[in-house]
Amino acid sequence: MLALTYPASAAELIIELDHSRTAWQTADLLKHPAAQTVQIVDDVSYKRDMTYRAVPLAALLPGLAAQSHVQAVALDGFAAELAAAPLLAQSGAQAWLAVEDPAHPWPPLANGKPSAGPFYLVWTQPQASRISPEQWPFQLASLQQLKTVAERFPALLPDPALAADDPVNQGFALFQQNCLACHRLNGAGDAQLGPDLNVPYNPTEYFGSDFLKRYIRDPQSLRHWPQAKMPAFTASVLPDTDLELLVGYLKHMATRKTDAPL
Repeated sequence: MLALTYPASAAELIIELDHSRTAWQTADLLKHPAAQTVQIVDDVSYKRDMTYRAVPLAALLPGLAAQSHVQAVALDGFAAELAAAPLLAQSGAQAWLAVEDPAHPWPPLANGKPSAGPFYLVWTQPQASRISPEQWPFQLASLQQLKTVAERFPALLPDPALAADDPVNQGFALFQQNCLACHRLNGAGDAQLGPDLNVPYNPTEYFGSDFLKRYIRDPQSLRHWPQAKMPAFTASVLPDTDLELLVGYLKHMATRKTDAPL
């Protein structure tokens, strides 16, 4: 993407909707009429309060229907699957596109790391809609309107005989929100970061007892290495009941493996 090779002042964000395609430049977003300074409490990526120049995301998604689906892709291959309704909300949890000003660059995410820029999807009052850490993609390269995950990747679907409100289907919804940005399953998905969660083995097949739940809660407590990227899913983000549903979906999918290549 352009932001990988061009200086921050020339960074470009592609927003592609069914009816339009716009290439936004950093300078144009910083002077957007809806741009304002926003305070983010306990920023997910920086782990502290942050202040950004940002544009309400809804202002950049004209004509997008609430029932639509959007994929946010970062420069490193992170691909967040996002329902449109929360992105368009005007109250409660509200989505903003934070824009890094080349004249006032953001701090690095860690020693030796780049910043979260040039573009970063942040939320005010995220607790109002239980926005997960996976819904905060940073180093954002593009936003694209797509068909739903179920339509694009049938290999992710639970047994169609299950009722719509079956706990396994509830777990599938949580998998899309919390896992699909980094992981594929049965070879299906667009993420490039984490391993496939069903092929060749499902984590429910090799994590004994409740260690899978402990791993999801705090990956570094079981496997610690400096380059680890998986975030901790605290109870405030993923309550125990939701964690049970998510693991239930994974257990179910262990019985529905495909012949996807490794």
